[in-house]
Amino acid sequence: MQLYELFIIAVSLSMDAFAVSVCKGLSAGRPRLGHCLTCGAWFGVFQGLMPLAGWLLGVRFQELIVSVDHWIAFALLGLIGFNMARESRGGEAEELDCSFSPRAMLPLAVATSIDALAVGVTFAFLKVDIVPAVLFIGVTTFVLSAAGTKIGAAFGVRFKSRAELAGGLVLMGMGLKILVEHTLLA
Repeated sequence: MQLYELFIIAVSLSMDAFAVSVCKGLSAGRPRLGHCLTCGAWFGVFQGLMPLAGWLLGVRFQELIVSVDHWIAFALLGLIGFNMARESRGGEAEELDCSFSPRAMLPLAVATSIDALAVGVTFAFLKVDIVPAVLFIGVTTFVLSAAGTKIGAAFGVRFKSRAELAGGLVLMGMGLKILVEHTLLA
């Protein structure tokens, strides 16, 4: 996997966390630097850990499904992307409290990183060097989430659905790219 492809996946995976960070910033009113760093840390750590967990699962079963791995990557990325795009069109506002406590942040961090678990499974099939990949995803999510908290206070939730839609479309495109590359080059 090329660096630009990893960057695209990292940004796409970060869009859910970015959208929630925007909402957290909006709910906080005037978020301080600590709020931005808290959102960045929670979301960045979980977005980094989940692909690692998915990769560990994928590596265990890789030999059993190597002949269809590109179809699995296509299906997982396509479903994740489709779900993100569908959620962006939902229109319902998420209700978030203004707390940045672990009790408030842990469920949000887990919920926004579930997609990254499935992407980690595809990384095992694609022979991705996992440590740099998860660090890159975690740092990218940290930066976007920290910025999203501040952006939420400044601009509100106008960009939430657009960010989720863009992330979903990109993940579907990456899944299609993997499928095309494996079927045409095989």
